[in-house]
Amino acid sequence: MATQWTEKIQLEPTTTQKVELPELAYYRGRVVPYADARIGLLTHALNYGTAVFGGLRGHWNEEEQELFVFRPLDHFRRFLDSARLLRMDLGLSPSDLWAGLRSLLREQGTRTDCYIRALAFYGDETLGVRLHGLTPDVSIVALPFGHFVANDENAHACISSWQRISDNVLPARGKIAGGYVNSALAKSDAQLAGFDEALVLNDDGHVCEGSVENLFVVRGGAVVTPPVTQDILEGITRRSVMQMLRQDLGVEVVERPIDRTEVYLADEVFLTGTGVQIVAVTRVDNRAIGSGRMGDITGRLRPAMAAVVRGRDPKHRDWCAPVFREGATG
Repeated sequence: MATQWTEKIQLEPTTTQKVELPELAYYRGRVVPYADARIGLLTHALNYGTAVFGGLRGHWNEEEQELFVFRPLDHFRRFLDSARLLRMDLGLSPSDLWAGLRSLLREQGTRTDCYIRALAFYGDETLGVRLHGLTPDVSIVALPFGHFVANDENAHACISSWQRISDNVLPARGKIAGGYVNSALAKSDAQLAGFDEALVLNDDGHVCEGSVENLFVVRGGAVVTPPVTQDILEGITRRSVMQMLRQDLGVEVVERPIDRTEVYLADEVFLTGTGVQIVAVTRVDNRAIGSGRMGDITGRLRPAMAAVVRGRDPKHRDWCAPVFREGATG
């Protein structure tokens, strides 16, 4: 059944719209009223950050009257890997999670672009810092959503004073909820200083990511991005973009560490992520990047990705899982 969206929540200043809480959620294996999926003040994940999450996107294709979710099985594989890092045994497969999400989207009647948040968290109401002897819960919600970054064609960024958490401190390749305080510190300081986004350095001084995005730099016609051993998230949009650059646009992609001054001297800089999609960065630390406008490669990549995620590119149609069509497997 289709539902209405109620009870507004406040988002970060760079978003272009307000988001409303849904009436339904997938929680503990079934679709329930959102209001019934509540946790207590002593919930372990709330007190100690012992949770992992996954962010997915759904895109409405008006011509086909279909909602396509971008690479759901890949997202849920990473979600389960993140859970393993916190010693969580969820007893679920990527296909199980996709089936749960699909049932939520169908019952909710979601026929618009949406952002999907999967969460695995230790729901025990108890005190004590540990990962053993606890029981994880799983939830999924889906919200109608457009742009995460309003200025995504002309974003201004700064190099943050906050350093990216090392993988030896907190697993960088897992989406660990507590670790995103690091991202929040960088993002808020950047925005309150008048920037749209922050770029962060890792512990060896290389630029590795945005606050919640993977980083790409264009120099001399080649696209450079940090390898997954540079304390970055193993981004699914990142991997998809690298494949599209090489196979569809015929652009060389190099994985290697990136110096801070290389960013200043780059021809183009862009960020990728499930939430932000592809963001063109045109200034860093008040220095113009290239011409100071979105560059050629970024300009070609953005509409190409927009077509892919809505199922309009036959080369990558298998990346898009339909929600309402019968027999879809994801």
